[in-house]
Amino acid sequence: MARGSVYKRNNSYGYRADLGPDPATGRRRQMSKQGFRTKKEAEAALGDLLSSVRAGSAVSRSSVTVGEYLADWLIGQRQQLKATTWASYGTIVERIDAKIGSLPLQGLRPKHVEDLYRDLGETGGHRGRPLSPKTVRNTHTVLRKALADAERLELLPRNPAAVARPPADDETERVTWSSDELRDFFSHVADDRLYALWILFATTGMRRGEALGLRWRDVDLDSGDLRITQTIVTISYAPQFDTPKTKRSRRSLYLDPTTVDVLRRHRVRQKEERLALGEAWMNDRDLVFTDELGRPLHPDKVTRAFRAHVREADLRSIRLHDLRHTYATLALKAGVHPKVVSDRLGHATTGITLDLYSHVTPGIGREAADLVADRIFGTEAG
Repeated sequence: MARGSVYKRNNSYGYRADLGPDPATGRRRQMSKQGFRTKKEAEAALGDLLSSVRAGSAVSRSSVTVGEYLADWLIGQRQQLKATTWASYGTIVERIDAKIGSLPLQGLRPKHVEDLYRDLGETGGHRGRPLSPKTVRNTHTVLRKALADAERLELLPRNPAAVARPPADDETERVTWSSDELRDFFSHVADDRLYALWILFATTGMRRGEALGLRWRDVDLDSGDLRITQTIVTISYAPQFDTPKTKRSRRSLYLDPTTVDVLRRHRVRQKEERLALGEAWMNDRDLVFTDELGRPLHPDKVTRAFRAHVREADLRSIRLHDLRHTYATLALKAGVHPKVVSDRLGHATTGITLDLYSHVTPGIGREAADLVADRIFGTEAG
């Protein structure tokens, strides 16, 4: 039976515990810890330990560090994840290791985790620059998943990341343009070779990789339908083709007549480029958007081109991904049903769409209230 005692030494308190025999080896397990400021703190820690033993959740002592555990855990994830996801996990693990990798895994506490998030938000980026709240939240997601596996494997008595608080969502990350600003942008890029790409982003809410991976065989300009079946991703800066991450991301979109007309003109221009280059044309993947030689467009170069256009047009600065947010915001404000917007964006649920664009829904609610009241009282008044 597990038991223990509290003692005082050098102006601090500690405990010793006998956890009974290890079920696997039969060896006696003993643990001790010192450094508590008060006797009550030591008694509480001892009580938690003995309770976990009685509940069958105590773990054997280990000197494995956070960095060592995460390195092994990452290797085990390789066969379960898409290559791009695994690569992003690797970047996150490196980021965590640089901050708390030397800490003992079993000594990790929620405060350590929250301190990690704060440090990343202040100096966790390239050359000590701050990381965005979204990036820190992504770090939280991976760490929580990794430590949940450690808890399941009885390497930890509990998951400290499960109770640690990541930074709150920062709504300023989702800056959007008005319809007037969009029109100003389109006027500025009217003669740009990738004009059709900028239009498609704004009228469909497609992700960058989805638009760049789009093939002509997946576009029916006669019916105005587009299917998303392929995407371009980057791994160590090299672009690669992949399938959409989820079933909801693999979707069909209806195109408005203006976008269809722009795509028709883009296809004519692309055919002219192909004829001019002859055998040097390299678009063997049937891509809708390519460079001048028919090669796939690098996602990062497209982002840089967008930033340059925004600066030259002297417009309010937004990210390329914010065209997706702009589409969603304008669609909801125009009265498009959230379920339709969610389906077009490829979100897993309508709830995600409503959460992301909660700043839009109050206005929709007011308009709905006014509309229903007008129907009720307007009819009576008539």
